[in-house]
Amino acid sequence: MKRLILTRHAKSSWDDPLMSDHDRPLNERGKAAAADLGQWLASRGYVPDQVLCSDAVRTRATFSGIAPALPGAPALELKPTLYHAGPDVMLAVLRHATADTVMMIGHNPGIAEFAHRLVSKTPISPDFRKYPTGATLVVDFALDNWAEVGFGQGVTVDFIVPREIAL
Repeated sequence: MKRLILTRHAKSSWDDPLMSDHDRPLNERGKAAAADLGQWLASRGYVPDQVLCSDAVRTRATFSGIAPALPGAPALELKPTLYHAGPDVMLAVLRHATADTVMMIGHNPGIAEFAHRLVSKTPISPDFRKYPTGATLVVDFALDNWAEVGFGQGVTVDFIVPREIAL
């Protein structure tokens, strides 16, 4: 059994119009949402053994906000190929994962399509298709090795967006 925690970065700042997209930080709402996500994940026992993350500032900051709530949170593995990656690239990165429970942090529009294509049945949430900032899908796969993962194989365990978290 393998588990994927698929998270879109939290809300980022657009305060500096000259800043490159890659370098945009989280805004205050995003920082709070990341902390809430960490608490939510920990409260449900969704704790990754490995974290694969885009190298953008906002994805790294999202994990920095989540990590303090996770017992024994693993080190962040930066994957430049996840920066604005499409579903096929995200799947290729996931196929090289080594842990039983993996967290992947990325960007739209790719992460929304990736999430949709991974699961055999999509969550009922109206937010699932658009995968807003901070959206997090927990999905299980009946696999022994991530190299075997493919589209349509995942079973949805949980799905949340930060505004739905009541702590």
